[in-house]
Amino acid sequence: MLCGFAVLAAATFSAPQAASAQPNIALDSAVFIERTTATRGRVLEPARQFSRGDRVVYVVSWYKLGGTGGFVVTNPLPRAVTYQGSAFDDEDVSIDGGRTWGKLAAMRVGTRIATPEDVTHVRWRVAPALAARGSGQIAYSAIVR
Repeated sequence: MLCGFAVLAAATFSAPQAASAQPNIALDSAVFIERTTATRGRVLEPARQFSRGDRVVYVVSWYKLGGTGGFVVTNPLPRAVTYQGSAFDDEDVSIDGGRTWGKLAAMRVGTRIATPEDVTHVRWRVAPALAARGSGQIAYSAIVR
């Protein structure tokens, strides 16, 4: 499978605070394939082509261009991948197209506990203190179906 899907990262903003402007942010993204070699161990290579079972790592870089306060970064997952986890385990996931959010372990599909295959979106809340730094990165991994 060619690298035909891109990270579709979209920023949504938290409710405005009194006497402050919502942050203006820009997002950039990159997709890598995690490989293991005998000489270098585990390495990330730019994704050019995917195969079933490949572990891919998405890196979303954010840049605060102005405003104050925190913000939320929401990323729909391509259907071709199964979510595996975020670098810091501080994300919320959705299993219903972004309508409801929570920790994967607390989500249910009918009567069963949700699995990584059920995840449709992932989001991170960037706190005001972290946003004040001006830039940062968020990473998560997935397996190509």
